Amino acid sequence: MIRVATPADIPALHALVESAFRGDSARGGWTHEADLLDGQRTDPAALADAIADPDRTILIALDGDALIGCVEAKRAGMGRSALGMLSVRPDRQATGLGRRLVAAAEAYARTEHGATRMEMTVIAARGELIAWYERLGYARTGETRPFPMDDPRFGLPRMALSFVVLDRNIG
Repeated sequence: MIRVATPADIPALHALVESAFRGDSARGGWTHEADLLDGQRTDPAALADAIADPDRTILIALDGDALIGCVEAKRAGMGRSALGMLSVRPDRQATGLGRRLVAAAEAYARTEHGATRMEMTVIAARGELIAWYERLGYARTGETRPFPMDDPRFGLPRMALSFVVLDRNIG
């Protein structure tokens, strides 16, 4: 089941995102950033802000009562939405759940934001993840954006990092 996250989901949501991106638990999956960044991926306050923001929606995937995945759809203006925070529990990766979450975020963006395009940023060093998004129909725009190197809320980079921007028509 996929539904919109509520404030009651924040503790489990925080644990999920951290386990999917950071530390040894993340190494159980293929999409982690554990070799690129130390520190946190997000924190409960940032998740609470996202849930409270009418322009941002976090969708969560549940297996019974267990939170197994999430994705964010953020209104970006001018017919665009931004996809972010795609997280799948490491032991559930490579099962198709990530694809289902992306499709759910795209559908949400179309119906709730009136979006016809979805964009995202991916750390440039994550070639395998960029290739996965390209297989879903996303394309590099040629734009790059800086990584917040000096903001520990997003992690502690082990090397210089930047983002590539990808997008796709979802209309």
